[in-house]
Amino acid sequence: MKTSALFFFASAIWLASCSKPSEQAAPSATDEAAAAPVQVEIAKRAAMHSYVTAEGVLYPLKQANIMPKISAPVARFLVQRGDHVREGQLVAVLEDRDLVASAQESKQLYDQAQANYQNTRAAVMPDDLTKAKADAQAAKEALDAAQRVYDNRVALYKEGALAQKLVDDAKVALVSARSAYDTAEQHLESLQTVGRTEQLKGAEAQAAAAKAHYESAAAQVSYAEVRSPMTGVVSDRPLNVGEMASAGSALLSVVDLSHVVARASIPVAEAALIAKGRPATISGGGVSLDGKVTVVSPAVDPNTTTVQIWVEAANPGEKLKLGSTVQVSIDAGEVPDAVVIPADALLSSDEGGDKVMIAGADGRSHERAVKVGIRSGDDVQILSGVKPGEQVITVGALGLDDKVKIEITKPGAEGGDKDAGDKDK
Repeated sequence: MKTSALFFFASAIWLASCSKPSEQAAPSATDEAAAAPVQVEIAKRAAMHSYVTAEGVLYPLKQANIMPKISAPVARFLVQRGDHVREGQLVAVLEDRDLVASAQESKQLYDQAQANYQNTRAAVMPDDLTKAKADAQAAKEALDAAQRVYDNRVALYKEGALAQKLVDDAKVALVSARSAYDTAEQHLESLQTVGRTEQLKGAEAQAAAAKAHYESAAAQVSYAEVRSPMTGVVSDRPLNVGEMASAGSALLSVVDLSHVVARASIPVAEAALIAKGRPATISGGGVSLDGKVTVVSPAVDPNTTTVQIWVEAANPGEKLKLGSTVQVSIDAGEVPDAVVIPADALLSSDEGGDKVMIAGADGRSHERAVKVGIRSGDDVQILSGVKPGEQVITVGALGLDDKVKIEITKPGAEGGDKDAGDKDK
C-alpha cells in the first residue's frame, strides 16, 4: 500500500512539472496584435512663402449719396439706375419757379441800393458840403459886421455921443453872430470829416447787404440743379418725378467701380503676419485682380475674434460687382528657416488644439501636441512640438492611439511591406 501511494504521488508531481512550461509559453493577446500600417514623411527645414486666404465682401472704393440742399418736388431726372455719370454732370432738376421769383426781387432791391450809393457819392454829399460852406461863410461875414458895429458903438460911447444901451445891444448881436458862426463851422467840419464818411459807409453797407441777399437767392436757384460730385455709376434712385426731395435725404447714389475694396475677416494669428502694402489678389466669378493691402484694423472684433483686412484693386471693365463674395489671397512674405511638415499629418486634439503622430525609433506611435504657424499649399509650419528629422505619420494616423506598434509602409503598398527608409534604419 505504501509503495502504491508513493508511486501515485510521484506521478502527479511529474505531470504538474510538465504542464507549467506549456502554460508560460502561451502568447498574450497584445503580443499577437498586428502592427498598424502607416506612411510617414520627415520633418524638414525649408523656406516657406506664406499666403493668407479668406473670403471677403466687395465694396466700392468711393461712393456718394447725392443730397439736395433744398426741399422741392423733383421736376425731372436726367439719369437712370446703372447709368455712368461724370463729375459735375447734371443728374436731376428740382422745381424752382418760386426761387427764381425771389431771386429777381432780390436783384431789383440790390440795383436800387447800388443806385442810392452812387447818388450819395456823386450828388448828395457834394451839395450838402457846398451849402455848409456857404452857411459858414455867411456866418463869418455876419460876425465881422457885428464886430464892427460893436467897436463903433464902444468908441462913440467913450466920446459921450452914444447911450450905453446901444452898446449893450451891439454886444448881444455880436455874441449871437459868433454863436451862429461857430455852429456853421462845426457843421462844415462834420460834413468834411465824420458825417460825409459815415453817410457814405451807410449807403455802401445797404448796397452790400442787398447784394448778399441777391447772391443768396441766386444760390438757392442754383441748388435746384443737382450735379454728381464724382465719376461713377448710379447705384440707386429712390424717388420718382413729382415726389418731394428733402434736404438731407439721398436723391441719388453714385459708386466708383473703377477700384474696389474687398473686406475680409482674418484670424488673429494669421493677421499678425500681414502688413499694410503687401501684394494680394481678389478672385471671383472667374476674374482675378491684382491689388494690395490698404487697411489692417488695429482692433480685434470681440464677437468673432478676427481682424478686418482691406484689399484694394483696380477693376477694369467693372468685371466684379459690388456686394459679391470673393476670395482674397494675401502674400504675407517668406519665413526663411521654418520647420515644415505635410498638412496631412496635422490632426485635431481632444483639447481643441493641434497634434501630430510621430513614428518613433521604438516602432511605436507617439502623440505630440504642436503649435502651428503659417500654411502654404500642402505644407504647414510647426512652431513647436516637432523637430527637424523626426518622422510624422501622414497616412494611418487618424484614430491611432499613443504608443501603438506601427509598421511603416510605402505609399500604395499592401500592409506588411517595409518602407525602404525603415530598412535603412
